[in-house]
Amino acid sequence: MLQFNRMRIILRLMGLMNQLRNIVNVKFRYMQQSFAGQKFTLLLVGAGNRSASKTKSVFPEIIYHGLDLDRSTNYAAEDFEQMTAFYEMDLTNLDYGEIPNQHFDYINMAHVIEHLHNGDQVLPLLLTKLKPGGYMYLEYPGEKSTRLPSMHGTLNFKDDSTHVRVYSVAELRKIFKENGCQVLSCGTRRNWYYILAMPVRILFGLLKNGKLQGNHFWDLLGFAEYLYVRKI
Repeated sequence: MLQFNRMRIILRLMGLMNQLRNIVNVKFRYMQQSFAGQKFTLLLVGAGNRSASKTKSVFPEIIYHGLDLDRSTNYAAEDFEQMTAFYEMDLTNLDYGEIPNQHFDYINMAHVIEHLHNGDQVLPLLLTKLKPGGYMYLEYPGEKSTRLPSMHGTLNFKDDSTHVRVYSVAELRKIFKENGCQVLSCGTRRNWYYILAMPVRILFGLLKNGKLQGNHFWDLLGFAEYLYVRKI
């Protein structure tokens, strides 16, 4: 009975957290800001972790294109059913001929560039896929993440052995400006929902995994930086 009640609590918390996440998720917030109530074409770079299904649940009319290194990164069959196209490729090879040029209204690239040794070359090529007037949201662990304590689920940059390069707002802002983009906002990511909800998120994480998760502290401690830009 105790185990049953524990599972009921976990499922109830999961449902509540998913509903709230869909309302205040940073990725969704900037999409809403850019295209509230409008149909738009999205390229989501790093489309795993059930992103297609989650995104379509919030934006049912979206035209969704996914891109990832490996189609086995937490994808389900229904995720691919939600996509108009999926590009399986290594971005570091700098060969994106499969992706149509000036095709997308919005490109989302969150927590991908830190895995690329040549992200400064990747970004200009991805921007050729964005329509004039289109938007891009980029997020990554900033320099401060190199000074945070180590924790399960990544709190220090080096907690993830696949992180290869630390980028900065200054470096990336320069790349965007040189490639015809206006930087609309940038800096340290602070999602106040995640900060205020920390006690619930920590409790949920402990019930589900039995340990603290580093990502629960990202917004409070300034782990991530972001840039939100518009192609002129």
